[in-house]
Amino acid sequence: MNPVRGTARQRALARAVSGASWLACRMPEAPLVAMAEFAGSIWYRLDRERAAQGRRNLHRVTGWLAEHGSGPEPARGAATDPDALERLLGQAFRHQARYYLEVARTPGMTPETLARQLVVDTPDVVDEAFAGGGPVIFVGLHFGAIELPALYLASRAAQPPTAPMETIDDPPLQDYFIRSRGSVGLRIVGLREARRQLLDALRRGESVGLVADRDLTGGGIETKFFGAPAPLPAGPALLALETGARVYVVSVRRVGRRRYRGRLERVPLPEGDGLSRRERVTAFLAAEAAAFERAIAMAPEQWWGAFFPVWPDLEKGSVRGESRREDGEE
Repeated sequence: MNPVRGTARQRALARAVSGASWLACRMPEAPLVAMAEFAGSIWYRLDRERAAQGRRNLHRVTGWLAEHGSGPEPARGAATDPDALERLLGQAFRHQARYYLEVARTPGMTPETLARQLVVDTPDVVDEAFAGGGPVIFVGLHFGAIELPALYLASRAAQPPTAPMETIDDPPLQDYFIRSRGSVGLRIVGLREARRQLLDALRRGESVGLVADRDLTGGGIETKFFGAPAPLPAGPALLALETGARVYVVSVRRVGRRRYRGRLERVPLPEGDGLSRRERVTAFLAAEAAAFERAIAMAPEQWWGAFFPVWPDLEKGSVRGESRREDGEE
């Protein structure tokens, strides 16, 4: 068996996913969204471990929002109301199910589709990001409609933007995702070669995109995020330091079944002769985390990064995590 081609079962799965994507791109969107939200509701009821992870993380987010008077009132109320927190958690499952639908429909998205469905809240910042040329780093997070910022970036950039993608242990399915995202104008690279490829692209004056609200490689730097230390990837900061690229945090949230709102926020790289490289990276990550907080605060139920480990003190085996379970709290 050729390991590059994968197993017969993997190839069959990739063909099924490709076929489902083809069908999703040609069906009316409204019934597909309804189906995705129904699937998300079932997912919420069945996946208790995932729900517990999301509950812990969203409780931290809503507590911070309540403390700072930020975000929608229902989200702030979820900090002290268990029923409100469950409603928020159920919405988060439905939004992640919609994300998978959007992935399936990505090959059918066009610049005209974006123009109809996406409203940009920060047009001046967007114009600044694409004006004058030069390397630009766009940093996203596991939030809302994450495929749309990539599509928008590809539609505005002069050259295909480079973006890393986590390698999955399924070669045919990996190949499908690379081809699908490449079809809309992105150049996808693996995590192993990402640093070199991203540096090369930036040195050519091109743009790159990264998702940086989760530490996938274990080399993150502790940064205060929603009031508690969390390891965040240092990649955007290091790339900016080495190339002088401008950095922007990008997010797109859903505001209806077929409407989206996007925003871009500049994250300056700290300057100063007295600052060490480490201090500049740390200060940048603090500013980036604050930009993430502002994006998530607008629709915390759309941050599906909450379904993954974020804060070490909330994970099983940690001292604080154990004390929470002894008190009867998930």
